[in-house]
Amino acid sequence: MAQAQSEIVFLVQDDPDGGLTARALGHAIFTQGEDLNAIRDAVRCHFDEGQGPSVIRLHYVRDEVIAA
Repeated sequence: MAQAQSEIVFLVQDDPDGGLTARALGHAIFTQGEDLNAIRDAVRCHFDEGQGPSVIRLHYVRDEVIAA
């Protein structure tokens, strides 16, 4: 039986149309949604019961421009 991993990392960005997009590093998981519950749901769907991570780490990526 495979051991559950302890952590999964997502790159999270604001979606131009509203909500957010999130992509897992090292896993084929991508989701779009209104809030962070979309990420939890995507992780639950991707892993078998008891095989998912115990922690979901979110790395927010923002593209900002300021005047020089």
